[in-house]
Amino acid sequence: MNDLETRSDPYAFPWRRLRDEAIAAELRDTLAHDGRTAGIVLDVTVRGGVAHVAGEVDSEAQRRLLRDLLRRQAGLFAVWDRIGLAGQRLEVLDIGCGATKQVPGAIGLDCEAGPGVDCVADLEARLPFADDRFDHVFAVHVLEHIRDLVGLMRELHRILRPAGVLHVLSPHWRFVNAVADPTHVRFLDVQTMKYFCGVKPGVPPWRPLSTGAAEDNIFADLQPVKDDPPASGDELARWFT
Repeated sequence: MNDLETRSDPYAFPWRRLRDEAIAAELRDTLAHDGRTAGIVLDVTVRGGVAHVAGEVDSEAQRRLLRDLLRRQAGLFAVWDRIGLAGQRLEVLDIGCGATKQVPGAIGLDCEAGPGVDCVADLEARLPFADDRFDHVFAVHVLEHIRDLVGLMRELHRILRPAGVLHVLSPHWRFVNAVADPTHVRFLDVQTMKYFCGVKPGVPPWRPLSTGAAEDNIFADLQPVKDDPPASGDELARWFT
């Protein structure tokens, strides 16, 4: 389900590399000099306006703090963090992965068998995983192919842990790629993600950790709301107009 055109090198223009390097340097400086995070060792890179952060922390409170600090950085569209708790292995699922997984070691799920696909399943049906199984789910250029998006979001909510994160990247509805691929069945906008962050009957709510839009794509990092109260009006106002 991956769009081949979106796999091209984002550094066709040199200024994009310089921008990403500058943002990464600012992130590292923030983490090094904030007294709450100075002792935490993380690997931080930025590619295409997306921060990739990996490392371990001692507590859920530290992970929550880091996720918040990272997403305050100007110029980022999303944060694809893999911050684990000490001694615990992160469980990662990549849906619609095709031959390209977003992170090494992820379980690749697609509707057809192929290189990189570990599990073949229908994304329009119940997913073959237990409740609260995963720490991260990557949905990169896949949601635009889904007819029953509410059903899939319900399933992703089910299989993610309470502190888990869904990472969404899809074509912006105004960009040519949104209409050029005849296998796309819907248009997406950041506002589409807002629908899932509200309280609606039969739709399990999500908390927006961040959302963003470039000329060609939309981004969203969403956390399933399970034990905590749903997103407040202030949280929704921060990420959605």
